[in-house]
Amino acid sequence: MGLLVKDKDIVVPGEDLAIGMDYLPSYGTFREGDGIVAAKLGLVSVEGRVIRLIPLSGKYLPKRDDTIIGRVVDVTFSGWRVDINSAYSAMLSLKDATSDFIARGSDLTRYFTFGDHIVTKIINVTSQNLVDLTMKGVGLRKLDEGRILAVNPYKVPRIIGKQGSMVGMVKDATNCRITVGQNGVVWVQGEPENELRAVAAIRKIESESHISGLTDRIKAFLEKGNSKE
Repeated sequence: MGLLVKDKDIVVPGEDLAIGMDYLPSYGTFREGDGIVAAKLGLVSVEGRVIRLIPLSGKYLPKRDDTIIGRVVDVTFSGWRVDINSAYSAMLSLKDATSDFIARGSDLTRYFTFGDHIVTKIINVTSQNLVDLTMKGVGLRKLDEGRILAVNPYKVPRIIGKQGSMVGMVKDATNCRITVGQNGVVWVQGEPENELRAVAAIRKIESESHISGLTDRIKAFLEKGNSKE
């Protein structure tokens, strides 16, 4: 009787999660007889007596010290709520956003406002699936003009490459500034035509990351683009 899995376990559809009536099914789970069963692939989240699943496909699982790209979706009296392409909720507090003294009741939108994209870093992930962010660190900033695209978070290591080799090759060939967030959000800035070429290269890396010889194919793809100029 009781819980058969641990918080943060990854489970597959049909897997038994709990036996007995001590726990309640929530998102991604269902009751079968006197047990609770997983309805989909996901990450177990146990809050009190409630068991739910956080979907894995296409969603980012936040990790401390990850550098990510988020979008400001709300401004509160104590900071900013940020969409980080995850089932987790993320907050940027005043103390982690700036060293400035901010008087109570100040207009926080002069720092960050709705729709702003920011390069930020995760400093904490709580057991309640809350993420704390900071803007204090090298390269952490509000992003200006440019193009934002979403990629599969699990393909990010291939897009970056060993020691940044793959994304470096795309930057050099397209003369674009590129930031790849660990959460699968990418920022590209350059001449419009070059931005499109960089995005096409990133999409090609994402879709062909499982095929051997990726570096050579991307190099050829980028050189072909250069020869048209």
